[in-house]
Amino acid sequence: MGAATLGLTFLPERFAAFFGIRLPRSVLTSIVVFIFATMFLGEVGDFYEKFWWWDVVLHFMSALSFGAFGFLLIFMLFEGDRYAAPPWALATLAFCVGLSIGSLWEVFEFSMDQLFGMNMQKSGLVDTMKDLIVDAAGAAIGAFSGYLYLKGRQFGGLGKVLEQFVDANKRWYGK
Repeated sequence: MGAATLGLTFLPERFAAFFGIRLPRSVLTSIVVFIFATMFLGEVGDFYEKFWWWDVVLHFMSALSFGAFGFLLIFMLFEGDRYAAPPWALATLAFCVGLSIGSLWEVFEFSMDQLFGMNMQKSGLVDTMKDLIVDAAGAAIGAFSGYLYLKGRQFGGLGKVLEQFVDANKRWYGK
């Protein structure tokens, strides 16, 4: 588990470097805080056992981020053209990206449990379904923030992060 998580910590930076994408400081900080919350507080500090809501909050935050990431990725494919597709369509696709990543994580947890005798899914089906429901809610809010961005409005701090990302990567957004 620790080795897999450590490997995942380098994935965003490697992905960004490979594609020539600049990650704003707020994004990098969020990644570091998330890793700290999952590995050190969650696993080492046993927060998953101490606080029933710890896993819920982390799933929600990751899904929120992946919903926003999905929006940025799809918006990038349209080269920043706000009029190439309706905002609701981009938001729907962003939601699908966010939920898909959450679903793949559940497949990863199941695989680790089956192949290596771990207990990542805790209570099995109930844990998986709760995680997917929270993932859907987080992905929906992340995607909705992208929708609002296209409409010229912001949804809390997430809208600001979207703006920072687009500004830092203008060449990918046709600017």
